[in-house]
Amino acid sequence: MLIRLLGLLREIGSQTAAQLGDMVDEAPGTISYHLGKLASIGVIESAEPLSSDRRERWWKATDQLTRWEPAELLDDPEKLAASSQLQKSVAQAYAAMFSGYVDAIPGLPRDWVAAAATGDRSLRLTAAELSDMRSELESLVERWVRISEAHDVTTQEATDHDGAQPVALVYQAYRRA
Repeated sequence: MLIRLLGLLREIGSQTAAQLGDMVDEAPGTISYHLGKLASIGVIESAEPLSSDRRERWWKATDQLTRWEPAELLDDPEKLAASSQLQKSVAQAYAAMFSGYVDAIPGLPRDWVAAAATGDRSLRLTAAELSDMRSELESLVERWVRISEAHDVTTQEATDHDGAQPVALVYQAYRRA
């Protein structure tokens, strides 16, 4: 649930617990609890209200990307275990999102299905080469982040106008265990 709420705040912008509750079919109290947890670790924060109702508390993501270096946690078993759990939760959330996409393919426009990409490769690289590939991938993604930000749509009407839609990008590169 935490990953899903963070993802929604990143994708659609500032929301209240009630609005998020409607989107994920949960009670606002439950959502408020989870939002408090996310705020406690600094991945979301209070946002400027987007309505005149002062009783509403608005939340926003603090960043569009959560990144940490597991190598920095190797000497702290407790933090490494927490990192492992979080990574597994993220992987499960992305697997569920991809599964939903696969189920939705028959109802999607043909051009969007044709534009999507799925694949995997098995490579033989040194640690230095893997690090170089990571840097290149991050540079490539940043280029597309800037293009995405240029759309900067906040309403459905604007999205319909320029044709931009939310797109998931997930990639992984790691030494096989």
